[in-house]
Amino acid sequence: MSYVAKRDALWFLRKRAYTVFVARELTSVFVAWAIVFLILLLDAAVNGGDFRAFAAQPWVIGLNLLTLAATVFHTITFLNLAPKATVVRLDGWRVPAFLIQGGNHSLWVLVSAIVAFFVLRGA
Repeated sequence: MSYVAKRDALWFLRKRAYTVFVARELTSVFVAWAIVFLILLLDAAVNGGDFRAFAAQPWVIGLNLLTLAATVFHTITFLNLAPKATVVRLDGWRVPAFLIQGGNHSLWVLVSAIVAFFVLRGA
């Protein structure tokens, strides 16, 4: 008779790091929705259609707000992991993690502000 380990369906709730990892992985579903939403927008722009009526539906607005929150969480956790995956050296000196994270977050905020400026300017 062989040993069969018991499966724990809630293993990721044991440690905060596991919970954040699983939550981050689940945000990929919302990233996929954002891509589908943009494809629908492009299709309506190219082929015509009433995309504004679709996008104004309450469930679409709610889903897009949830998607915004999920993608912000996804982005923050991704940028926080960057120093662990990227080692930057300047003349033998290793750039500290907080500088890499700070640079990544600063660039993200800058690009977001530029995009928001151009999008909201036309509204």
